[in-house]
Amino acid sequence: MSGTDLGTLTAGQLLRLYRRREASPVEATKAALERIERFDPAVNAFCHVDEKGALAAARESEARWMGGGPVGALDGVPATIKDMALARGMPTLKGSRTVDPAGPWEDDSPYAARLREAGAVLLGKTTTPEFGWKGVTDCPLTGHTRNPWDTARTPGGSSGGAAAAAALNMGVLHQGSDAGGSIRIPCAFTGTAGIKPTFGFVPQWPASAMGTLSHLGPMARTVEDVARMLTIVGRPDDRDSLAGAPFEHDWTQGLSRGIQGLRVAYSRTLGYVHVHSDVARAVDAAVAVLRDLGADVEEVDPGFDDPVEAFNTLWFAGAARALGKLSPDKRAQVDPGLQEIAEMGAEISAVEYLAAMEARAALAERMAAFHRDWDLLVTPTMPLTAFPLGANVPPDSTMTQWQDWTPFTYPFNLTQQPAASVPCGFGDDGMPVGLHVVGARFDDATVLQLCAAYEAACPPAFPEAPRGA
Repeated sequence: MSGTDLGTLTAGQLLRLYRRREASPVEATKAALERIERFDPAVNAFCHVDEKGALAAARESEARWMGGGPVGALDGVPATIKDMALARGMPTLKGSRTVDPAGPWEDDSPYAARLREAGAVLLGKTTTPEFGWKGVTDCPLTGHTRNPWDTARTPGGSSGGAAAAAALNMGVLHQGSDAGGSIRIPCAFTGTAGIKPTFGFVPQWPASAMGTLSHLGPMARTVEDVARMLTIVGRPDDRDSLAGAPFEHDWTQGLSRGIQGLRVAYSRTLGYVHVHSDVARAVDAAVAVLRDLGADVEEVDPGFDDPVEAFNTLWFAGAARALGKLSPDKRAQVDPGLQEIAEMGAEISAVEYLAAMEARAALAERMAAFHRDWDLLVTPTMPLTAFPLGANVPPDSTMTQWQDWTPFTYPFNLTQQPAASVPCGFGDDGMPVGLHVVGARFDDATVLQLCAAYEAACPPAFPEAPRGA
């Protein structure tokens, strides 16, 4: 592999090299582990690296490629799991001192199981805020995870470790989870791609404390790799009692179809969001590209008020559930911000919870009607670029909760629609900006189709190493 750094390649590129026997899974895994060793001290994206297990899996993959052929569509591709999902042999501490690291850790979540069945090499676990509760990635257990574009800033959260790993290609495919924006927020802040699929497409077990707000999905450098990973993990698992009818699909099909004639509604503010001017300019420029590519784009707001009250009712109740079984001593070890919202959640009545569910249903009905006229809705993913470490909200703002600065993401957890973020340039501070693409329920294919078309027209850039380290 003279002249080629295997650590910079996509899954598709690696698989083509394996097929031609011009590279091996062992070489690619060593390259990924070397990048973790070089870069992770600056960004703190990993809470656990399983070098021994990864190399053993890579050797098994190499033997398959040299013998009878690959076991699955990701055979030998380095991947990671967020520290909210079980992976056999690795501790799943959920960013919390309240979880006993001794385990035993004998079970794979559906996500990890599907990756192993497809031959992926699991490198380790990526960081999360405690129990995935907020939009930045820091916690009492692992400290601050940092943004590769500027290590003085947050990568967002709660899948901040996965996003930082993706931006630096410390592994190729990364698992995220998203109950209010936790895939899309860090993708926007780090210039990476990811999708929150339609709820139920990717099975989840054990069930999230956030219930049916929580979606699992892929994160990577490219839309093709996101689609490749979704194809594998979006397969049924009977342990998930909340999933719908079994459904399997090859999400890589149709990515090159283009977007000629797609009906795209562009809402710069959803009718109620204050967007920083540099972010608005970057997203306006991306929308101009969509028009040039043949999409029928009009500026249209979807016509709903900010659903934050309903979202917070469900979110705070979920936080109360997440901490509900902890002893007073263990509860005292929890992130104070999480303790605060859990206390608020414990005061929510059943009637208030049902009212929030009713508001959620009305919002879903509104968006279903909207998508009868529009194939897709595009917005900024975030109204601002990544802000400094050490705060749950932008410093010097009047905001109090992470929901205050993530108004584009959480509405579509309430509606359970597919929503993706793809990088679309940079703000005045040199930090990445994300284009948010929302589709009708079950139409993830069209979301990915537009993301792929935009990416092909405007290829993303990535930092060669952490900046500011």
